[in-house]
Amino acid sequence: MPTAPTPDTGTGTGGDLGTDPGAGRPARTARDGRTARDGRTGRTAARARIRGALGAPGDRRTRAAATALLALSLAALAAVCAAQPSFLVDVLVYRAEGQAVVEGRDLYGFTVTEWDLPATYPPFAALLFVPTALLPLPAVQALFAAGNVVLLALLVHLSLRLAGRRTSPALLIAATALGLWLEPVFQTMVFGQINLVLACLVLWDLGRPDGARGKGLAIGVAAGIKLTPAIFAVHLLLTGRIRAGLTALAGFAGTAALGAAVLPGASVEFWTRRMFETGRVGKAWIVDNQSLQGMIARLLHTPEPGLWWAAPAAVAGLLGLWLARRAHLRGRESWGVLAVAGTAVLVSPISWSHHWVWCVPLLAVMAAAAGPGRRWPLYAAAAVAVLFTARTHWLVPHSGDLDLHLPWWQQPLASPYAPLALALTAYAAWRLRREGPRPTG
Repeated sequence: MPTAPTPDTGTGTGGDLGTDPGAGRPARTARDGRTARDGRTGRTAARARIRGALGAPGDRRTRAAATALLALSLAALAAVCAAQPSFLVDVLVYRAEGQAVVEGRDLYGFTVTEWDLPATYPPFAALLFVPTALLPLPAVQALFAAGNVVLLALLVHLSLRLAGRRTSPALLIAATALGLWLEPVFQTMVFGQINLVLACLVLWDLGRPDGARGKGLAIGVAAGIKLTPAIFAVHLLLTGRIRAGLTALAGFAGTAALGAAVLPGASVEFWTRRMFETGRVGKAWIVDNQSLQGMIARLLHTPEPGLWWAAPAAVAGLLGLWLARRAHLRGRESWGVLAVAGTAVLVSPISWSHHWVWCVPLLAVMAAAAGPGRRWPLYAAAAVAVLFTARTHWLVPHSGDLDLHLPWWQQPLASPYAPLALALTAYAAWRLRREGPRPTG
């Protein structure tokens, strides 16, 4: 049966819309209702996203306070650094390395500054420093100073990720502001060192999923810049992550090959002679050196501790790598990473105090262990933070050879970092002994 035609309402739309009885205007269909509701929902969602980005009023106030703290901290740091005679002194070394490459001069035949500082890194590092030779020195210094602040913030983020904690903007900003005053970080800022970029390369790489494409490459590049990070490639191999470990070794070999291709003479000189000249880096017995060798040299009042250092260093190296593997098997990956880092700075012949920037992830992991009814990790982290901020090794007499003549009661002040690393290693070994392997099913 045919349907009756829909009356024409004079709207020019025929019967597609229908009419609103008694109103003389088109009626709203279900489709229009959905569209309107979708529009309101979209606007509501957009406003929610904006509020989420801005944060609640309390969050905004917290972030503003953290930002003010960072600004104050940076201003104080700039004032203190400006008074340091050694401000950004290592930038001058890096720039001289880049200039040696550009001008074809002997990479390991120069010294710069009043302290006669030489080049000590592999030739690959000198290639990376070439851009510093092409820019005005003030621009290079500004880039290093600002870059290290950014790298500290990145290291804080990576450290919180290692600890299994989410990074909020306020926490990141506040931790960066306070982290500037940790002695290893502060000295890195003062000297214009590259410790933060190396730590970030390693932590970023280790934080990637096992099996990720190219995992290990950043560790290899870090080792090519400065040899110490190569220990993390060993850790990957010992924990069964063979592909990542081999990738790290391949990346390291690639940096050496590139250095040899561009600087063949310097490469032969470094890999056959310079890398074994510990004395070229500096005196191992001064308080600046916080490795086992530095601590033992000062304890024995001798500049050459010999086997008294080499034997404990070998034992510490083997135990540290074993502990890191055990931590990995127990599902405590953060402990394993810190065990490797602690082993590296302990057994290295020279670990200047600014090499201990691994205190940043250490503090993050310690603080993250706190929870409801479990406050002691926070207190322990606070105590460790005080130790890394106190600068006690700079307070003892250390001009000339006074470092070798310190009385017994000043020895802990002169060597605060190595005993802490040994104590934390012992604690981790005790804890892991009580825990079984993580389930694999």
